[in-house]
Amino acid sequence: MRIIAGRYRRRKLFTNPGMVTRPITDRVKETLFERMEQRVRAARVADVFAGTGTIGLEALSRGARCVTFIEKDRKAIDLLRQNIEMLECEETTLVWPADVRRCSFRPKGNSDQFTPFDLIFFDPPYRMVSDIVPESPLWLSLRRLAREDVTSPNSTLIFRAPEHSHYELPPMWAVEWTLELSNMVVSVCRKQSGDGVEATAQQEVITEVADARHPADDAEADPPHS
Repeated sequence: MRIIAGRYRRRKLFTNPGMVTRPITDRVKETLFERMEQRVRAARVADVFAGTGTIGLEALSRGARCVTFIEKDRKAIDLLRQNIEMLECEETTLVWPADVRRCSFRPKGNSDQFTPFDLIFFDPPYRMVSDIVPESPLWLSLRRLAREDVTSPNSTLIFRAPEHSHYELPPMWAVEWTLELSNMVVSVCRKQSGDGVEATAQQEVITEVADARHPADDAEADPPHS
């Protein structure tokens, strides 16, 4: 895998071919980032289910202000840290080992620098997509992302799913447009404003399961996507 454009153009990234991964192809990345150019520039980005960081690092290369990587798999985290060290971008990145299903999306320390998020890449393992229905763990995670202390007004959520999959996003994320490429669907969603929606998003209380700088003591991690 490599970075396509921007500051780190053509730099190769560490990946693990032995992992069960679903890397986004260069074609899909190029198409998506060309359409998202204005929203990426100077944005605080969250790469959720980050894997080895190919999407978040592409955003950083193309002008994002900073990126928070949220990933549970320890092997992927090790490779992600190697990629960050290789690109020498430690000051503008935060690696958060956490379970997305229980994550508050408010990292301890450095919150003012990295949040609220303006742009979120949400790319769960394909087998988990069909479980995104009202009140399910991932549905609640998406709802927490809409809290005013987590994401900025009119923030953008980019959600990837396999073609022909069935799921339901929380109402605070409205699909603006979609890309259908390489047997996948990428939905670009805009955060909806409104007191009712915002109040609903803030009702749930979440207990932190991981410090932003230290791995969580979870059991077996889910395979990462990239």
